[in-house]
Amino acid sequence: MKRKPSPEATEAWSRLMRVQGRVLSAVEQDLKKAGFPPLAWYDALFELSRAEGGEMRPVELERQMLIPQYSTSRLIDRLVEEGLAVRRECKLDKRGQYVEITQAGRELQKSMWSAYAAAIERHIGSKLSDADAATLSGLLDRLGCSCDGAPPAPLRDAAPVR
Repeated sequence: MKRKPSPEATEAWSRLMRVQGRVLSAVEQDLKKAGFPPLAWYDALFELSRAEGGEMRPVELERQMLIPQYSTSRLIDRLVEEGLAVRRECKLDKRGQYVEITQAGRELQKSMWSAYAAAIERHIGSKLSDADAATLSGLLDRLGCSCDGAPPAPLRDAAPVR
């Protein structure tokens, strides 16, 4: 017999989905008001900037991103068009390619961090104590582990890397 989710688990799911959507939307709006491109750009540039040699295969980039990116190739196209990244052929696998961040991409990612950090503080930090944020992080880690059996992704350093 399959176990049904409890009303509490169902309510937690519903709230998690609503809050995630609202907070992402609010952060996107804050970035837009500050004159920056969408959060997906920051996320992709951040992942590229911290990758070895500043480059990743597109599939690796999609896996590492914090936010869902169903059209990674279109995002990469935009980053390349804007001079924030370049595509390179893989020397070992001629069919494969790498995406590499450019200096302009590094500069944009770093300048976006100030607006992104302010948005995180505005929509999360100002509403939760540090202890509450740590508790929430721990609970979310438990949920993330339950989905695919993988350990939680490492926490990201704030200002120094970004």
